[in-house]
Amino acid sequence: MATALFGAGCFWGVEDTFRQVEGVTATAVGFAGGHTENANYKEVCAGKTGHAEVVQVEFDAEKVSYEQLLDVFWNCHNPTTLNRQGPDVGTQYRSIILFHDEAQQAAAIASKDQLMLSGKYNGPIVTEIVEADQFHMAEEYHQQYFEKKGISHCRMA
Repeated sequence: MATALFGAGCFWGVEDTFRQVEGVTATAVGFAGGHTENANYKEVCAGKTGHAEVVQVEFDAEKVSYEQLLDVFWNCHNPTTLNRQGPDVGTQYRSIILFHDEAQQAAAIASKDQLMLSGKYNGPIVTEIVEADQFHMAEEYHQQYFEKKGISHCRMA
């Protein structure tokens, strides 16, 4: 199994999107990319830790490639909005890819470059691509939130 780490706005919807991908074996929502040793939902939402809401994706690389997961990532949010996705505003909702090794880094950069050249977006892509740091799992009530609540999607108005 391999692991990927993505932030694309509110982690509930992002997690649900990745859970639908064949070859994804597990997901967890949490926080990464911050400047404190610990992170919890209340502190992250208050902007005190610098962390982004992220989804840790475990996947079977024989069934789904990291590049395919990058495609899912780019298509589940707007990577041109800085610190915002839909109604959610703040640095914790930033677009971010946290790579675990040089191969993931190269793939992430190549996919971002390809998307910029595609002309899909008028504005610049603001997605950060940084080395993965410590993943802080969010509180249990956030895990698989949509499944627990019977919700089909986030309102992105």
